Amino acid sequence: MSFEVSVRARFYKFEAKPRREARHLSSWEDLFMARFALYAVLEAKPGKEREVEDFLKSAQPLAEKEPGTLTWYGAKIGPTKFAIFDTFADEKGRDAHINGEIAKALFAKASELFAKEPEINKLEILAEKGSGSGTKQASAR
Repeated sequence: MSFEVSVRARFYKFEAKPRREARHLSSWEDLFMARFALYAVLEAKPGKEREVEDFLKSAQPLAEKEPGTLTWYGAKIGPTKFAIFDTFADEKGRDAHINGEIAKALFAKASELFAKEPEINKLEILAEKGSGSGTKQASAR
């Protein structure tokens, strides 16, 4: 049995497979809750701030092509400090992103653009309030 669902302009295909542990899903949104994230802090070299901003803006279309990336944000924290925050339903999606085109481009330009090595943090999402939905907490795994 399989079905397709459109979520945030992406299509996901699922196949019904037996699981070792069954857990109750309270809504379809539970299927798409972000459970994992990455938070990267980037510090631009003096005079490279605009190039870092341009790099982050250019990475957005690459993130759109990643089916395992639920959300992706490029942000400015301060005059020389920037961040990337992205979320994933599972570790497989996060690992694919870490080994994907954005990460390759980021590290290829690291010595040119950044004052120090990007700080990459792997996060586990405990609760979220997504766009158009109520607050949710991650269920026991």
